[in-house]
Amino acid sequence: MKNKKKVIIAILILLAGVAVWYFFFRKQEQPVVIETQKPTYGRIFTSVTATGAVQPVDTVAVGTQVSGTLKYIYADFNSKVKKGELLGELDKILLQAEVDRNKGSLASAQSQLIYQEAQFKREDQLYKVGAVSKADYDNQYYLYTAAKAGVESARASLQSAQRNLSFADIYSPIDGVVLSRSVSVGQTVAASFSTPTLFVIAKDITKMQVQASVDEADIGNVADSQRVSFTVDAYLDDEFAGKVQEIRLRPAVSSNVVTYTTIISAPNDDMKLKPGMTATVTIYTKEKENVMLIPAKALMFKPDSSMSKKFVVIAIAPAAAEKHKSSKPVTGGSRDTIRNKTADHAKVAAANYVWVQQGDTLLQKKVEIGMNDNTHAEVISGLSDDELVITGMQRLTKAAAAAASSGSSPFMPQRRRR
Repeated sequence: MKNKKKVIIAILILLAGVAVWYFFFRKQEQPVVIETQKPTYGRIFTSVTATGAVQPVDTVAVGTQVSGTLKYIYADFNSKVKKGELLGELDKILLQAEVDRNKGSLASAQSQLIYQEAQFKREDQLYKVGAVSKADYDNQYYLYTAAKAGVESARASLQSAQRNLSFADIYSPIDGVVLSRSVSVGQTVAASFSTPTLFVIAKDITKMQVQASVDEADIGNVADSQRVSFTVDAYLDDEFAGKVQEIRLRPAVSSNVVTYTTIISAPNDDMKLKPGMTATVTIYTKEKENVMLIPAKALMFKPDSSMSKKFVVIAIAPAAAEKHKSSKPVTGGSRDTIRNKTADHAKVAAANYVWVQQGDTLLQKKVEIGMNDNTHAEVISGLSDDELVITGMQRLTKAAAAAASSGSSPFMPQRRRR
């Protein structure tokens, strides 16, 4: 009798322990929610990003070829000027004095030439009748030709002085806008060794360009006439358009990073772009419009074993793939046969698969993928518009499962209860 009681007590203790484990310690299986999305149609592209500076297409530095003190300035920053318009003047007193001095030298040389010419004519007549020697005749001829050369030298010096005087007037070589003025009235400019820059004029600021630095890893995808969009810090809400115009072959190295200067044309009809602005550039290397798109993460989804309890999982991986997985490396046979088998193996290994939901069935489908920007992937074939492509799954907690059963979204934030 006592043994029977002990057995009953042991059974009761065991049942109590099982009940405690079942209700309190058992790890409850979390419900699984599948995330699906239908294919959409839109634009997909690959791009290269870079930074650069906005610059005018053509600029001209205006300087002076003579030294002097700046006496007048007729143009300032942002002034619109025409070709041949007077921008400034140097003090002309010394230059005019040089012109006057050379005029006097020319007059003296011409007077000397007249005198020596008359002397030579007399000597020539005397030499013909034998009144003077050959030496006197040659000496007079020398003085006459030297006087002629003196006139030519004085005339050249006068032309040089007059030319320098004309350089005192500084004119605009093009139609454009003055970007910078480097001098002020009363300032002395010296043109002894190099031409000083007085003004910088942009030819046409309605047509700008961006000098972007593209990394060597990306430059291979960049080509002429590709579409470009860029933004500047001054107008963060505006997007400016342009095109790749030139890829310069000279590399620039900074901190062991090689970049190539890429010139991008940028229309500036609204005059928002200003020289020197920093541009964040996006170069569209490949673009496709109105193509079928699915999320890129759908290509990486694979169902686990827990989903087979709720869904019928059907995988349709090609038998060839299984054959290649289990087979030994390709050996023997001709070289062409080995090459063809290797190509088939690579083609199977590169195949893309997605999973679609059809009611309570999860079906694996083979698709052909085109462009992939790591966010969306282009589907060339293998899917229809109305199929539900599985992009992922989530395991819900008790609270999320209860919210899902009550009709509210388990992924929405819940209001705190007081």
